[in-house]
Amino acid sequence: MKVSYQWLNEYIDLSGFAAEELAEKITRGGIEVDGVEPRDKGVTGVVVGYVKSREKHPDADKLNVCKVDVGTGEELQIVCGAKNVDAGQKVPVATVGAKLPGGLHIKRAKLRGVESQGMICSAKELGINDKLLPKEQQEGILVLPETLPLGTPIVEVLGLNDEVLELDLTPNRSDALSMLGVAYEVGALIGRQVRLPEAGVNHASDRADSHVTVKVRVPELAPQYHARYIKDVTIGRSPLWLQNRLIAAGIRPINNVVDVTNFVLHEYGQPLHAFDADLIKDGRIEVRLAEAGEILETLDGQERKLEPHMLVITDGSKPIALAGVMGGANSEVTDGTVNIILESAKFDGGTVRKTSRQLGLRSEASIRFEKEVDPGRVIPALDRAAALIAELAGGLVTEGIVSAVYEEGKAKQVRVTLDKINRYLGTELSALEVRTIFERLSFDCAANAEGEFTVEVPTRRGDITLDVDLIEEVARLYGYDNIKATAIHGDIVPGALTKPQAIRRELRKRLTDAGLHEIVGYSFTSPDKAALFPVLAGEGSKPVKLAMPMSEDRSVLRTSLAAQMLETAAYNRNRKIESVSIFEIGSVFHSDEEQLTRQPKELHRLAGLLAGNRVEAQWNRKAAPVNFYDAKGVLETVFEALGLSGKISYEAAQPEGFHPGRTAAVILADGESPRTIGYIGQLHPELQRSADLADTYVFEITLDAVYEAAESTIVYKELPRFPASQRDIAVVLDNGVPAASLTETAWNVAGELLEQAQVFDVYTGEKLGAGKKSVAISLVYRHAERTLTDEEVTELHGKVVAALEQSFAAELRK
Repeated sequence: MKVSYQWLNEYIDLSGFAAEELAEKITRGGIEVDGVEPRDKGVTGVVVGYVKSREKHPDADKLNVCKVDVGTGEELQIVCGAKNVDAGQKVPVATVGAKLPGGLHIKRAKLRGVESQGMICSAKELGINDKLLPKEQQEGILVLPETLPLGTPIVEVLGLNDEVLELDLTPNRSDALSMLGVAYEVGALIGRQVRLPEAGVNHASDRADSHVTVKVRVPELAPQYHARYIKDVTIGRSPLWLQNRLIAAGIRPINNVVDVTNFVLHEYGQPLHAFDADLIKDGRIEVRLAEAGEILETLDGQERKLEPHMLVITDGSKPIALAGVMGGANSEVTDGTVNIILESAKFDGGTVRKTSRQLGLRSEASIRFEKEVDPGRVIPALDRAAALIAELAGGLVTEGIVSAVYEEGKAKQVRVTLDKINRYLGTELSALEVRTIFERLSFDCAANAEGEFTVEVPTRRGDITLDVDLIEEVARLYGYDNIKATAIHGDIVPGALTKPQAIRRELRKRLTDAGLHEIVGYSFTSPDKAALFPVLAGEGSKPVKLAMPMSEDRSVLRTSLAAQMLETAAYNRNRKIESVSIFEIGSVFHSDEEQLTRQPKELHRLAGLLAGNRVEAQWNRKAAPVNFYDAKGVLETVFEALGLSGKISYEAAQPEGFHPGRTAAVILADGESPRTIGYIGQLHPELQRSADLADTYVFEITLDAVYEAAESTIVYKELPRFPASQRDIAVVLDNGVPAASLTETAWNVAGELLEQAQVFDVYTGEKLGAGKKSVAISLVYRHAERTLTDEEVTELHGKVVAALEQSFAAELRK
C-alpha cells in the first residue's frame, strides 16, 4: 500500500512529524514501512511557462524555436525537439540554473547556431514514471492545464513536494488498505483526530429506481449490493490534483469518472465500478454465478472463460463484470458515455480470491475484496464517489440508492479485563490509561467497577474479535519498548521424547549408519499405485479419495510406503543411478469405507528399498548385487537396536506384488500369539518390468506394533569374562525344512547357555539324495559366571543334536 504523505495530511494533521519519523512510528506500532520515497527526484528551478510562439529551427527539421513566458517579464527563447510542442500551451520550463533528476544542470546553450535559454520538460525528465500518465501524455513534453498561473514551481503543480510511504501489510490489517484506515492508525499513534471527507450529494429531480433495478441470486456471496444512477456526465481529463493523488498511489489516470472510483477505492478501501448505463439493457443489474462456457472480455482486452463457481454481474442475460475483480469491456465507460450506474458492494472474499487466482487476474479491487472490505463503508464510499462525479464530470445524481442488502455490518462488542491485560503484558497499566488507548483507536468503551471493559469495535477493524486482540492493541499503542522484560515463571516440565519419537530417531540413525538415504514421499498417490500391494494396504481397505486432488496421480491417500518408493527408484534409474538404498518413515491411511463417515486409520510405517549393487566393481573386485539377505540384514540391525532380536522371526510368504520364492513375512512374538507386522522380499518380476526396474528388494513394517514391543530403555550386557566353546554340526534333512527352525530348536534346548546359533553353509547335491539338503550350523556355548567344562558342553551339544534328529528327522552328516 502506497501512502502519500500530503494526501494523508488531508485526513489528519501531520504537522511536527516528518515522513521518516512517521514511518518509524507506524513500524513500531506494528505495520512495517518498507521505505519512504520522495516524489521530488531533485527538481529545482522548473516553473509553469506559456509557449507564445513556435517556429521551425532554420537549420534542423526536427527542432523548434519557441518563445516562452515564465512570468518574469522576460521572454525566453528555447529550442525544443518534442513533436507535440505548440503555441498556446502551458508547459513545465526548466530555466537556466535549474536542476533535473540524474544530475542534469540547465545552462545557456546553442543548438545548431540558435541560442536556447532553458528546456521544456517531459514527465520522464521531471522524474515521473510516464507509464502512470494518460496515454496521450506518455510521449513528448508534458502539457499542463491552461488555468495554472505562470511561474508556479512545478513541484507544487505536480505534487512532487511529497513523499510516499510503502506499507508492507499483513493479511489481518486490511483496514490499512485505505487512506482513512491509515489515518485512523496514525491518529491512534500520535493522538490526533481523523477528519472524514464530506460526501454530501445534491440529487436531481428523478429517482434512481426508475432507471436501475438490482437483483442478487446468491445473497450468501453478495450480502450487500448498492447502485446509484448518475446522468448527463461529461467524460474528460481529471483535474491535476486528482491525477497527482492517483499517480502517487501508483495508479494511472484514465478519465474523470474512472479516476474518481480509483480515488475513492484508495480513500475508503471500498472498490467501486462505473458502468455505462446506456449499454445495460433496461438498467437491469443481476448478480449470479457464471454459467459453464460463458465468456467475458474484461477491461484489459482479454477474453475470460468463466466457470460456475465465479461470481458475475449481468444485465439479466450476459455477464458485464467479474464481481470484485474487473469490469467488462461491453459496459466500459468511454469518451461517449453520458449516463452511468455506479456500483458499490460487498462480495465474498473467498469467491473473489478463487476467481482472481484461477484467471491470473489480480486487481486493486480483488486485493481488497479478498481480505474482506468494511461493510460499514459500502454506502459512504458510494456517496463520496457520486458527489465527486457530480463535481468533476458535471453529472446529476438521481435521488436514492437501489440496494439489495442481506447482511448489514455491525460493530462488535468485545470484553476484556484490566487484570488480564496487565497479566498478559507484564505491565501495571491503570484503567484510565487503557481507556485512553481505546479512545485513541476511536473505539467506544465502557468499564465497570470490577475493571472489565466492554469495547465496541468498529466494522473497519474486522481483525479484532477476541479479548487477546484488544490486548495486542493496548500493547502496540502503549509501545513495545515500554514493556519491561520479565523473567519467565511457572511450573517447568523437563522436555523429553515420547517412546515413539525416540524409536523413530533411533531408526533414522541406524538406517543412515547402514548406508541408506531417507526420503520423504507424497502422502497422495494414484489409485493404481495404492492397489499395488494389497497385503500392505490391508484386507478390504479402500483408498481414501481427495475432494480436490492436484491431479489423477495424486488423487488418493497412500495405503503403503513401498508403492511410492518404486517411483523414486525408477526416477534414479532413469538418470543412470542404478544403485539405490533408501528408507522412509511415514504414515499410511486405511479405511473400509467408499465414502468417509469417520476418520481413516493412520498407521506409522517403516519401509526400505534396495536395488543395484552392494559393492561396486573395482580393479581388484567384481560388483556384488544386493540380495534378499542384504534387506533382511538391515531389518535385523533395526530389531537388534530395539531389543527385539529374540522376538522376531521370518516365514516364507507369497503376497501379491512380491516374488513368490524370495519373500518372507516378518513375525513379532510378543504376548500370547505371534502377529505379522510386515513383509520383506523381492518385487515380483512382472512388477519390476512394468516399473522399469532391475532386481529390487523392499520391506515394510508397521511401527505401531514395534512401539509397544520395543525396549523402553537401553539394556546393557556385561562383557563376557569366561571363555566360550564352539561346536559345528552339519545335518542332512528334507529341503522343505527352514534353517530358522533348526536354530530356534537349538535355542529352546540350550537356553541361556547358548550364546550364538548361526547357519554358515547350505549344500544340496546328488550325493545327498533327491529332496535333501545339508545345513551347517555354528553353535557357541558360554556361561556368564564360570567356565564350562568339556563334559558339560558335550552333554548340552548332544541334547541339541538329539532334538534336531527327533524334530526334523535330521541326520548328522558324516
